Amino acid sequence: MWYNHYHANERGAEMEKVLESSKRILVCLSSSPSNQKVINAAARMAEAFHAVLSAIYVKPANYDALPETDKLRLQDNISLAEQNGAAIVTIIGNNVPVQIAEYAHISGATKIVVGQSGAKRKHFWSKATLTEQIILNAPDVDVYIIPDSSVDIKQQSQKLNMAGKIRLTWRDSLITLLLLAASTGLGLLFTVFGFSEANIITAFILGVLIIAAFTVSPIYSIVSSLASVLLFNWVFIEPKFSFHTYEPEYVVTFVIMLISSLITGTLANKLKENARQSSREAFRTKVLFDTNQLLQKAACADDVIRITAQQVKTLLDRDVRIFFAAENRELENATELNTSPYYSRTSEQDKNEAEIAQWTYLNQTVAGAHAEKFERAKSLYHPICINGYCYGVIVIYLNGESLEAFEYSVFSAITGECALALEGLRNASEKERAATAMRNEQLRSNLLRSISHDIRTPLTSISGNASNLLTHYEKLDAETLKQIFSDIYDDSEWLIDLVENLLSISRIENGQMDLHLSLDVVNDVIEEALKHIDKNAAQHHIIVQPSSDALIARMDARLITQVLINLINNAIKNTQIGSEIKISSEQVDKNIFVHVEDNGPGISDSMKPHIFEMFYTGQNDVPDGRRGVGLGLALCKSIIEAHKGTITLIDNRPTGCCFTFSLPIEEVTINE
Repeated sequence: MWYNHYHANERGAEMEKVLESSKRILVCLSSSPSNQKVINAAARMAEAFHAVLSAIYVKPANYDALPETDKLRLQDNISLAEQNGAAIVTIIGNNVPVQIAEYAHISGATKIVVGQSGAKRKHFWSKATLTEQIILNAPDVDVYIIPDSSVDIKQQSQKLNMAGKIRLTWRDSLITLLLLAASTGLGLLFTVFGFSEANIITAFILGVLIIAAFTVSPIYSIVSSLASVLLFNWVFIEPKFSFHTYEPEYVVTFVIMLISSLITGTLANKLKENARQSSREAFRTKVLFDTNQLLQKAACADDVIRITAQQVKTLLDRDVRIFFAAENRELENATELNTSPYYSRTSEQDKNEAEIAQWTYLNQTVAGAHAEKFERAKSLYHPICINGYCYGVIVIYLNGESLEAFEYSVFSAITGECALALEGLRNASEKERAATAMRNEQLRSNLLRSISHDIRTPLTSISGNASNLLTHYEKLDAETLKQIFSDIYDDSEWLIDLVENLLSISRIENGQMDLHLSLDVVNDVIEEALKHIDKNAAQHHIIVQPSSDALIARMDARLITQVLINLINNAIKNTQIGSEIKISSEQVDKNIFVHVEDNGPGISDSMKPHIFEMFYTGQNDVPDGRRGVGLGLALCKSIIEAHKGTITLIDNRPTGCCFTFSLPIEEVTINE
């Protein structure tokens, strides 16, 4: 019983955690000064309920006419919500309560936190307040109202409308006058043909609709509506050319005509404004989408920075500068894009720009204009950071202006995409370094394994022969002693060659090999190499075909001799007894080519791509039990490339191999 009761409680606790984690709190954003109080309350509530916090801002269609102070305050409120871990959502529209309620249903929000406006219903038939409408439209969602002393949203909308109606231009005024004249002319034409007054009224309403569609400010549709009524009265109603009328019913006609014109013009202006707003939002969304596509193709950090700067400039149409972090965690200028002509700045630069950028980089916090830190700065400083790692700072020159909420959201998304792309490149670089370290470790392991295996045979032979000499020296005849001494000498020479190859290739790979270059005759170097080749050379036919001309090249004769020794010994060890080995040289253009050919069994095509790799030994069995460590040909390749030459392997027809290396005749740069 106790066991079942304990596990039932445990399952209940787990279920409670699951239910808590599924809770979603939606906080409403506005430009109200007290909206920060609402955001902080929602953040504390989300922490207490272990809920996911989201923030919504319903952006009106005429947002551009919002006062700058309200825009700045709105941006601060959005930043505060982001700092509290809220996901920001921006919706365009004018029906605020309905859109908040709809989004709450779609997103699965269980609680809505909204500020209480100071506005109240004056009469019972008055329009319900914002909070009342949210409750009515979302009855299944808990609505928490935080006292708010801000101005009513309706009053703010009226301010926006008044600000948008005062923009007058000569172009729009001329369009209005021409269309009013055209409507009047069309009405006169209708009169000539005996059309009714209703047709004339329709012509004027059509003119108002066209004026609203082709002018910017809504004031033109209002003015044209009033002017249409006056023109209709002046030109078409008896007595003509006066504002009097003999028939009282015309007063009703004038009122209906005015209302129809106003409604038509208002609807046309709303549609036009919504179209403009949708176009802007579509453009910004496309910029964000293009940024994602371009950053995916970026091959290096410089490309990422350049693409990010270009896309931010395209989005905001402002001068952009990006400070990129160096290895010493100091910022350096990476790129700068101006909206003005080349080398001409449209924005005034902060005198302490580098200092603000460094602070932003170290603290990974937005600074500059309209931010809490360095708020008097003329520019906005935004860190490019992800997962606690900062890659740099992007600076936007604002010239005293501010970014609207949706612009700032898209800009933040572009910055996040930039940080994500840089993070991917950094991870790829770290993976490559890790892979290189693993390859180096594998090379060291192969070296130790190869050396330990390959030196065991000669060391065992030396040790065994030395033991025989110590134990049975007096009993051994001269021929046996000579053979033992020869074996000891051969084994020691093999070990010396191995160690010499290891030291040489190690120095070359580390860039510590000094080339002592001098003018030497190639034939002399070949003759010197033949003096130091394997003792088994007598079992093969070695043919030297010197060039008819004295070929002179600038080279390190000691190292080139070592290359020839390795190539000839390689042919001796890997061909049958009695094989023919031919060494020749020739000059082609400005290069000297040296060939080492044999008529042995050759090398398979599968082995050829790896033949010059370090520690590659192939699958050939060596009769004396000593297999190569795989350093000889790798050493040859390193020496020849240090001389600015090339080494290649091709088949020798009908059988065998042909190794060819080249030496340039021109002067070789000495690597001191």
